[in-house]
Amino acid sequence: MQVDVLAFGPHPDDIEIGIGGTLAKHVHAGHRVGLCDLTRGELGSNGTVEVRLEEAQAAARVLGASWRENLGLPDGGLRDDSDQVRAAAEFIRRCRPRTVAAPYGQDRHPDHVNGSRLVAAAVFAAGLRRAKIEGEPWRPDWICHYFINDTTQPSFVVDVSDHYETKRRALRCHASQFEAASKTAVGTRLNAPSFLRLVESRDEHFGARLGVAYAEGFVVTEPIVRQGLLRDEGPETP
Repeated sequence: MQVDVLAFGPHPDDIEIGIGGTLAKHVHAGHRVGLCDLTRGELGSNGTVEVRLEEAQAAARVLGASWRENLGLPDGGLRDDSDQVRAAAEFIRRCRPRTVAAPYGQDRHPDHVNGSRLVAAAVFAAGLRRAKIEGEPWRPDWICHYFINDTTQPSFVVDVSDHYETKRRALRCHASQFEAASKTAVGTRLNAPSFLRLVESRDEHFGARLGVAYAEGFVVTEPIVRQGLLRDEGPETP
């Protein structure tokens, strides 16, 4: 199960909304990417649990992920309590990722906020040798926080222009959430025509600041080390 990048999402479509392009880019570069949905999205207004799990697996195939798992934590009830942290920490120990991607901690959805705290606590716990957690201790290199709804000034952005159509196709896999064609579908913020346009406009905005078509933004809490003050010197190498 070992991967280079492990992306956590509170619900089965959040990863695609936030970092579908970045994950596709990593897969294209030959990196192993794993996806983990914290909940099954059982409180969603549209789509059954079974349908949403099928959609999630279809999206994972589009992105080229090595696998996609679901921790089955309670939708609407994510907490950084001991049981949930232990479940996520054990998963991290099994996957041994170099990088963990988690939701940004300020968002209109409580599960996104609590999911961010939960993953941060799990990453910390996974590295504690005396913690009562199954598996060998593992500490990822860092956590990168991605945006779902709300945004702020990113620590860095990733050019995903060449992989944006893959992101679009992955999002379209979640038809129960983003399409309102069914007569039984409940109108929500997600299936309004404006929602996916908002996602693209956000990614276009980050891209425009970089001088490219599309980019996805990330927030990290630790300093990003560079070789010096010249822009083209790049990050410091180990």
